[in-house]
Amino acid sequence: MNRGSGESRGGVNLPALRGYNEALLLDLLRGAGPAGLGRAELAARTGLTPQAVSKITARLGVDGLIAEAGRAASTGGKPRTLLQLVPDARHAVGVHLDRDELRAVRVDLAGRVVAESSGPLEFGAGPEAAVEAVVRAVRRVADPAGLQLVGVGVAAPGPLDHRAGAMGRVTGYPSWKGFPLRGVLEGRLGLPVLLDKDTNAGAAAAAGAWLRVAWPDADADADAGAGAGVGAGAGVGAGAGAGVGVGVGAGAGAGVGVGVGAHAGVGRGADVGPAVDPYVGGGSPTCVYVHVGTGIGAGLWLGGGVYRGARSAAGEFGHQVLLLDGPPCRCGARGCMEVLCLEAVARGDLSEAARILGEGAANLVALLDVDRVLLGGRVVAAAPEVFVAGVGAVLAARALDPARPVVALAGAGVAEGAAELALAPLFGRAG
Repeated sequence: MNRGSGESRGGVNLPALRGYNEALLLDLLRGAGPAGLGRAELAARTGLTPQAVSKITARLGVDGLIAEAGRAASTGGKPRTLLQLVPDARHAVGVHLDRDELRAVRVDLAGRVVAESSGPLEFGAGPEAAVEAVVRAVRRVADPAGLQLVGVGVAAPGPLDHRAGAMGRVTGYPSWKGFPLRGVLEGRLGLPVLLDKDTNAGAAAAAGAWLRVAWPDADADADAGAGAGVGAGAGVGAGAGAGVGVGVGAGAGAGVGVGVGAHAGVGRGADVGPAVDPYVGGGSPTCVYVHVGTGIGAGLWLGGGVYRGARSAAGEFGHQVLLLDGPPCRCGARGCMEVLCLEAVARGDLSEAARILGEGAANLVALLDVDRVLLGGRVVAAAPEVFVAGVGAVLAARALDPARPVVALAGAGVAEGAAELALAPLFGRAG
């Protein structure tokens, strides 16, 4: 994503690639924020001809996706007309199915949360109740009727079956018995669905943080309306181009776990804070988001996108062995970081839990050379200073570069990341 970095992608002057070029311009305007960009600058950044840019922006204007943003200051010639994205033109819904909770959000094209809903959920009980809970939550946050939603992102517990025709089967929970979650939700919601692990939705969420800094917070009216909505209603998917993103918790063990993912910034700008600053105008960032929640996993943002691995199995962060012949872990091994950290949390020793988490994160940093480690989840939220200080101390002691990596609190959650996955195709991004 890296939309604040000035990174550009080349456009192609071929009619067959009209959709790609439209997405390319939308992506640049999204990154520019309310200040907007002129047509000449769009042409220069993409390599498209000025005529092509004019035709594409005219179509996007007719669709209501972009609008004029005033004129740039004159430098001697005729002032340039600036164009900007219209955030309210489309929306996306993201749903996070955790082990014991469901949270849904609706975001605009700038990634700002404009409505949300949450409630209890027993994911391990099986798919039927979970599907019904998702449908109800989507209908609540998708009110008012007639909103145009884009894309679909579904993050589910790994391992997942992504083969053609598998319809997104959840294979990691016995009670789900390979349930085709993506296919069933598409049928119930009337929307296309993108399936992914929750930690990868988290990885999509941290990258958008670098985008999110360009946009002001949603207004007070939108925040006041969060969580309102309606109970049940007709056709969530009414209208073309609607979509929903769903994130499902990967951990099913008892107690509090630790998860890792990189959260793409669709949260509120104030939440992102200093985590964003070093990368605005910089190069492509790499990061890992460490989530202390209901299980340990990893979401990695590498090379400008989420790294999933060939079988979507990358990121089993919690099952690295830190203590040979240590206590047994639910994965069958002994001395995994997950079980050691969980034991420390259970006995109330959060400083030790943070130190263990830091050692695991330091191993990952040494292996992948990431710039930033982002921390989030319910346990971190309860004692943020303890975890930032504890993880930071370990990383500082083991870092080869004293300036990297930087440790910060994450500003967005898995539900926001799932919504960002739903938005990604509109902007020509794979997520």
